[in-house]
Amino acid sequence: MADNDFGYTGWGMDWVRLAQPLKMSKPEPMLPRARSIAGNGLVHTEIENTMVRATIHRGSEASVTYLELVPLAATTIAAIAEVIPADALTLTDEHRIALAERGIGVAPEFARIDCSCRTRTERCLHYLATCYALARQVDETPWLALDLQGFRSGGSVPAAHGGETHAVRWTPLSALDPAAYFEVPA
Repeated sequence: MADNDFGYTGWGMDWVRLAQPLKMSKPEPMLPRARSIAGNGLVHTEIENTMVRATIHRGSEASVTYLELVPLAATTIAAIAEVIPADALTLTDEHRIALAERGIGVAPEFARIDCSCRTRTERCLHYLATCYALARQVDETPWLALDLQGFRSGGSVPAAHGGETHAVRWTPLSALDPAAYFEVPA
């Protein structure tokens, strides 16, 4: 039975595919709970440019999930602008199909994923619930799919491709040199 609560537009289906990739090696037992959490409105999102902060309260537990999306490259933004009219009030599935026919990929990609839960994996229950909640929001307002990737704010190219970057939130311990980090007075 198809789940039409999330991803009933092509724009929202991209977000559902983050939680339910087509290539899965084994069933994901947390998906029904994640859909239930998102479907019951327990995911509260705050969106700022390409960053999403989601808070989830279930009983006595609370969790904060942080997602940062890779911004669209300037060339991709220009190519999208050629397909989607500037005066378009809403994005339709026809716009999505036209972009796909021209080879313009608009599926979201994450630069960073973080959750405050004890699971310590990227694909935790809270991440999955956030993807479903965002899929529902994108279904209601398809422009959000592009705005989360920096379409109307100009976007940027990641540093690996020669553009600007965002500040790093965490420093891995393996990146620190103990001899240089701890200065021993002489």
